[in-house]
Amino acid sequence: MKKIFALLLLTPVFAFAHPGHLTEGWMAGVQHPLSGWDHLLAMVAVGLWAATFQGKARWLIPVTFVSVMTAGFVMGAQDIRIPMLEQGIAASVLVLGLAAAWLKKVPAGAAMLLVGMFALFHGIAHGAEMGSHGAFSYACGFIIATAALHAIGFALGTVMSKHQWVLRFTGSVIGLIGFGMLFAG
Repeated sequence: MKKIFALLLLTPVFAFAHPGHLTEGWMAGVQHPLSGWDHLLAMVAVGLWAATFQGKARWLIPVTFVSVMTAGFVMGAQDIRIPMLEQGIAASVLVLGLAAAWLKKVPAGAAMLLVGMFALFHGIAHGAEMGSHGAFSYACGFIIATAALHAIGFALGTVMSKHQWVLRFTGSVIGLIGFGMLFAG
């Protein structure tokens, strides 16, 4: 129990951690979601949660995230901002982690709406943090990285579905880290 408490105390270090970013080009786009725990955990959680669904929802949920995130990127690149952006990203880690762990009988449309809402926060952040040149290549990079993180989460979720307690534990830890992120900084 003491180790879990210590991990929660460290979550402010994980939150909003995007030091040393490249600012332009497709490698900067790839680097962005991989360099911050907030983005990385939320995107893996989307894949974990998608793996708990059946049929076409398994791919529609991550596709929704990527699509809405891309639209959010365009908004952020155009200097459109929304209030509490970082809190929305932290909330995505909390909610998506817990959803992957505990929500099993949710209509696919509701899941798509939820991931779409959080994808907007992530997309606007990507657009706002992009350098002044190379928007298209930067967007291609973060879309590729996001899809890869969703695929990793999906593969892990598929394997973990054989041991529900592992999926519940993993999603719960992601959610707890997101809870800590909400109160960081």
